[in-house]
Amino acid sequence: MSEETRQILDMNAFRPGVTQADPAVARRLRNLGAASVLFYREPIEMVAARGAWMEAKDGRRYLDCYNNVPSVGHSHPQVVAAVCDQIGRLNTNTRYVVEVVDTYIDALKAKLPESLENVVLTCSGSEANDLALRVARAATRARGVIVTETAYHGNTELTTQVSPSAWKRGGKPDWVECIPAPTPKTARNFGESVARAMAALQARGHRVAALLADSIFSSDGVYADPQGFLDAGVEAVRLAGGLFIADEVQPGFARTGSAFWGFARHGVVPDMVTMGKPMGNGFPMAGLAARPEHLAMFCRDVGYFNTFGGNPVAAAAGLAVLRVIADEGLEENAAWAGGRLKSGLGRLAKETGCLGEIRGAGLFLGVDIRKAESGRPDPDRTSGIINGLRDEGVLIGAAGKHGATLKIRPPLCLSAEEVDHFLGAFERVVAG
Repeated sequence: MSEETRQILDMNAFRPGVTQADPAVARRLRNLGAASVLFYREPIEMVAARGAWMEAKDGRRYLDCYNNVPSVGHSHPQVVAAVCDQIGRLNTNTRYVVEVVDTYIDALKAKLPESLENVVLTCSGSEANDLALRVARAATRARGVIVTETAYHGNTELTTQVSPSAWKRGGKPDWVECIPAPTPKTARNFGESVARAMAALQARGHRVAALLADSIFSSDGVYADPQGFLDAGVEAVRLAGGLFIADEVQPGFARTGSAFWGFARHGVVPDMVTMGKPMGNGFPMAGLAARPEHLAMFCRDVGYFNTFGGNPVAAAAGLAVLRVIADEGLEENAAWAGGRLKSGLGRLAKETGCLGEIRGAGLFLGVDIRKAESGRPDPDRTSGIINGLRDEGVLIGAAGKHGATLKIRPPLCLSAEEVDHFLGAFERVVAG
């Protein structure tokens, strides 16, 4: 197979045949049609989950090392209790003053840079990134956007246009410029890449409005190091009048183990922060944190309201998540368990020729799968490992331009025993 760029949803996807024997899968395909996306060669019907484990209809349990949505653990009792209590009392929109909403926003702001005084709550990371781009354009009166070449930032019309990994046909809009993800070898050139992108935009008649970046560069293949490389690119964009939007939907909420936010790990202060997935531990919520002056410029032009964004039940879920992260020391556990996991993977890499570079921070790791003879990316072997681990009762995903990087994102509560369980299964599959 050639080393073509892989569309993000195809990397770990079920591919239906002419007929489908499983009636539950056939029912899903009938209902969703071409928009249906299921994982694995043999999709799994899930019925329950707790902690780091999910349970299928047939009773089999799976260690979930893929889904970063339930970041403090599936069905965490404190989150469940908070949601049940709040929905039993009141759930409405943000046109009313409800104490839990502002209590949550204040608790969230305590984790953010002081300059980001305003928080707008939404329902998804896509909505948050869409709003951030619109605010950036209003604040800068510019249009151009810079993203990395395999980035994913959402599924609205606007965010799809800045998500190269989601494109199936056609090229990028002329107001978008893509740059390579910063690898350990090229990170020192990140500022130069951003400068070249701005020059290319300018040549097409577009000033830069924003650099939009996921600070662990997940879809690009999980690139986290060296710490601090974002600074030169951010400075270049600001000198040109643009803004830096930190997309924390994946690295945020203590996942990297050394900071609550991915951008904080790099020592930069964004102009806006977007967040989502782990925010409500499975309850749909997301948000944008912005400088008041930027948000005011946008609201003078358009204004913003989201019926379900910032509802009291979402706020209760989010507040419970922040408390669990603090009370259970999950940032520290992400560092410790991630270190144990990374060390074990490093040991296995020395024993097999198919494992390449191991990257990441905390409980967000990427492992390149390569052909032992040439060292080139091996997407077929990557798919085989993912499905082999599924057969072993372990769930992971894929990332990277060629779909040849294993993406490992277990819940932050992962225990030593669960790390060792993963490593044992991984060793059996790569040796097979």
